[in-house]
Amino acid sequence: MAKRTWQPGTMIYPLPAVLVSCGRMDDEHNVFTASWTGTICSDPAMCYVSIRKSRHSYNIIKETGEFVINLTNKQLAKATDWCGVKSGREVDKFEEMGLTPVKGTVVDAPMIDESPVSIECKVVEIKELGSHDMFIANVVAVNADEKYMNPETGAFDLGAADMIAYMHGQYYNIGTPIGKFGWTVQKKGK
Repeated sequence: MAKRTWQPGTMIYPLPAVLVSCGRMDDEHNVFTASWTGTICSDPAMCYVSIRKSRHSYNIIKETGEFVINLTNKQLAKATDWCGVKSGREVDKFEEMGLTPVKGTVVDAPMIDESPVSIECKVVEIKELGSHDMFIANVVAVNADEKYMNPETGAFDLGAADMIAYMHGQYYNIGTPIGKFGWTVQKKGK
């Protein structure tokens, strides 16, 4: 197998396609699309989102010190794309996309009611990097839509939420499961 070498770039795909919401007051609320986001620690639970300094939400999050990462699904695909190409300086993205802002349970930033999972975050550090600054945050609450809860077991079935991901300029539905964590070493019959 031959591989072609390219210049260094961002080729770690697929990535989550999330809607990040921020702002304390109704007239300050904004939402933007991000893929430069992820988990960085499990104990304590921590995540990050990287934002260009020129973006409208950059200063809102820098000043308030909080944001919400809202996971997206197929039903939110149009809003996910649209909120990534429009500026909150010019339009109310919540209103334009029919998204419902709901006050966070811990942070003042709004959650998106239509999102299957909303992750409330408090910034602990801003790391200046280059094109983007990384907002490192503690996860202070996770809010999951009850319609994806198994009523018998109480287990959360995120696979039923029809999640989407971003890969090299395209949005994709996340596909069929091929195995669970540890399946390669699991004893037969379990």
